[in-house]
Amino acid sequence: MPFARGKKPTTVLGSRITKLGQSENQEDGPHVKRSSSPPHGAPKKRAAFVDLTNAHKVQICLPGRKKIAVKKATKKPVSVATAKVPQAPVATATVPQAPVATATVPQAPVATATVPQAPVATAKVPQAPVATGNQGPLKKLSSGSSEGPEQAEVVVLEEEQQQLVKASEEVEPKVASEVEVEELTTTVRELEVAPPCLPAPQRPEIPEEFDVDMQNWDDCCMAPEYAKEIFDYLKQREEKFVLSNYMSLQPNLNPGMRAILVDWLVEVQENFELNHETLYLAVKMTDHFLAISPVARETLQLIGSTTMLIASKFEERSPPCVDDFMYICDDAYKREEIIAMETSILQALGFDISIPIPYRFLRRYCAGVGMDTLTLARYICELSLHEAELLPLRGSLLAAACLLVALVTKDLGGWSPMLEYHSGYSVDEVAPVARSLQAMLLGPPDSRLKAVRSKYAHKVFFQVASLPVVDMCVLEEALSQGDGK
Repeated sequence: MPFARGKKPTTVLGSRITKLGQSENQEDGPHVKRSSSPPHGAPKKRAAFVDLTNAHKVQICLPGRKKIAVKKATKKPVSVATAKVPQAPVATATVPQAPVATATVPQAPVATATVPQAPVATAKVPQAPVATGNQGPLKKLSSGSSEGPEQAEVVVLEEEQQQLVKASEEVEPKVASEVEVEELTTTVRELEVAPPCLPAPQRPEIPEEFDVDMQNWDDCCMAPEYAKEIFDYLKQREEKFVLSNYMSLQPNLNPGMRAILVDWLVEVQENFELNHETLYLAVKMTDHFLAISPVARETLQLIGSTTMLIASKFEERSPPCVDDFMYICDDAYKREEIIAMETSILQALGFDISIPIPYRFLRRYCAGVGMDTLTLARYICELSLHEAELLPLRGSLLAAACLLVALVTKDLGGWSPMLEYHSGYSVDEVAPVARSLQAMLLGPPDSRLKAVRSKYAHKVFFQVASLPVVDMCVLEEALSQGDGK
């Protein structure tokens, strides 16, 4: 079950690996554990969200607001006032009328309010009246003509309106004639090509008694029309990821060390509440990396934690961060080391980490089985991760054997025709793997590997770890009955 955050699961892993190495009299170099934080220190914390305290320092600039227009608006009355001050002492009789003329000048934009209906014309219109609107009335008022102030206002407004009309005509787009429109439509019709009609996806023919996807036909998330093809593709893809027992290529490792690492990964998955697919994918990536890269014993935990980090990014919605894995490793590794190992693993695997895992096949095969039977099969499948002898097995075959042992344990029969149809394996192909799994269950439990058994002893998992294991003769009888069918 999930261990408290104050505990350091890595210490147990390191001690178990060290004792194992000493018991087997392996000559290894001195190993000094790196620890950058005291064991009694509090766990590191990280911010969940970005700091929002600097929000008041951000200057928001709306797209419709321009600072230049504000400056021009403030300069207008200043230029008019300065132009009219020297004219006041020259024409004393017209001084009281001057404010009337200037008061009407700012009304010019009111008259142009009807023009900016064209969105393109409004960009150039404000520049034209600024130069002419300020000079026009000044020239009219400063000249010694006999026209009155009211006539001068009319002349100024008419000139500004004419300028605005000219500006709008220049910007107004030309309308194509009907002949041009017809020519364009004919050319477009000639160039149009009918899209190719793709055939509707045809669902493979499945016998009605074996069709387990019809119950999910209304659920688009289950993709019932493609389920059979998807798992057939995954089964074909397994041929690319066939493993062998690589322990002969690892002079510094042994099957016991790998089993301890897998048991620790089960604890990490349970502590972080990750999906089971994440655990299986992390173990698969670890095995594939160790099969091609000899490593030292000190880096085994670094490899396991890094593969769990990669699998979390691949499977989880909100995966743990690097700091979480640094904490779970008791700060034995630095951030740079984890990132460097992540790069090495991805490059060694060719960035192809979509590896078929037995857990997906197991859920497929258990479509018509109860949840307690599925949980028992999951327990057997998770125990098999410790066994290095089962590495060469394909995930689909291992899942089929786990389900067969669970069915025999629950006294629900043996290998049925429906399971043979969906898995593609006959009872003769499943029988050797089922015998190996039954021998694993009947054997004495390893005192160093407790994570899987304690996990499935909980009520959430129907306490399947405490169920009695049937004898081998019961399994043989079920296999013989399936062979006879």
